Amino acid sequence: MIQYRELSEKEIDRDLFRSFIRHQEVTKCWRKVEGEWVIRDDPFVDDWSEEDYRTLVSCLRNTAATGGLVYAAFCGGALKGFVSVEPGLFGARQDYMDLSSIHISEDVRGQGIGRQLFLAAREWAGKKGAGKLYISAHSAVESQAFYKAMGCVEAQEIRRDHVEKEPFDCQLECRL
Repeated sequence: MIQYRELSEKEIDRDLFRSFIRHQEVTKCWRKVEGEWVIRDDPFVDDWSEEDYRTLVSCLRNTAATGGLVYAAFCGGALKGFVSVEPGLFGARQDYMDLSSIHISEDVRGQGIGRQLFLAAREWAGKKGAGKLYISAHSAVESQAFYKAMGCVEAQEIRRDHVEKEPFDCQLECRL
């Protein structure tokens, strides 16, 4: 049985991720070529290093400490998924909130956990006054299928800082 709950800053440390498997074998990705989205072969393995985990812990702690959302899924007491939304509105109309991460442990993907976490993020952002979630999303075909199923479309406004950090990500939005 999966339990969902918000995480506090104090709970977020490296040990929280001891049973979390961040592994994804990517074969095909979406790429924008001459203004059109196409699927390209781009095989690689996406996995987190210890430095990646340290950065993640720091970012999630900051999100929780500054009034954002860090919401998690647990199975048998072990973290198996999480989503984070940064506090504060942005965009020309001040209607976006940044869904800064959503990850599901490899051993439990396909069980609806991502959907529940995404819906919780949407609900939270809506209560905070957002009209849309902004997502700088992994371009893997499987990841993009998830976002499309959740109602995401190409973002009308682009956050340059996200593009600079992850140039192959797809910049998406989801109306709340």
